Amino acid sequence: MTDDELLDVAAEAARAAGTLLLQRFGTEIVLATKSSATDVVSAADLAAEAAIREVLGRRAPHDAILGEEGGDAAGTSGRRWIVDPLDGTVNYLYGIPQWCVSVACEDRAAVVLDPVRDECFTATATGPAALNGRRLTREEGGTLGGALVATGFGYDPERRARQAAVAARVLPAARDIRRAGAAALDLAWCAAGRLDAYYERGVQEWDIAAGMLVCARAGLHVRRLVPTGALPAGVMVAPPAFAGELLELVGP
Repeated sequence: MTDDELLDVAAEAARAAGTLLLQRFGTEIVLATKSSATDVVSAADLAAEAAIREVLGRRAPHDAILGEEGGDAAGTSGRRWIVDPLDGTVNYLYGIPQWCVSVACEDRAAVVLDPVRDECFTATATGPAALNGRRLTREEGGTLGGALVATGFGYDPERRARQAAVAARVLPAARDIRRAGAAALDLAWCAAGRLDAYYERGVQEWDIAAGMLVCARAGLHVRRLVPTGALPAGVMVAPPAFAGELLELVGP
């Protein structure tokens, strides 16, 4: 398949999940917990991933799939899909309209779908980033002092304390910090210019795969953060003009 064909598959899969999630929004309850009492999963998560896998199984039956709720499915094509059927589950369960569906064909096509606002962020490895078909291009300039920086925190209390210490370094250097609760949307909003930069450690590949490609194709500097010993690996996205300055605070 071409990158554009893969993008079409990703969009169909994301829409299938998004339609289901929007129908249940405001009525869902916690089904179970995962890594901690605050790391939750709902029936909507599971149903949304099943909807994505149905589309991928029908349109790309030989591709591998890595999903947050369903684990790995082996493939023979050499392509792999990385999917988060509901990024921002806690927001979703509380009725906060800040959640999304993230579907990526690794390094080739990406969709971050916000069903509440009917906003579809897309990118391919060979094409531009776009929002509902409108091209997204970020300026290379700007300063950290004037930047609105997004981040997130893990579920483990000790990790949160370490992440808070990093945020305490960033906050005096930036315009302000936002913690909205959905990594894929944070990345997509960086590409759209609603946020200037984003960093977070402890995110999983399904949280960031689609958003990273959208940001890269919008012209932002995208960097993987290596584990520090106290904190796990992560990602940082920022305009080239102050990416190095932000990295000094949150890196390496």
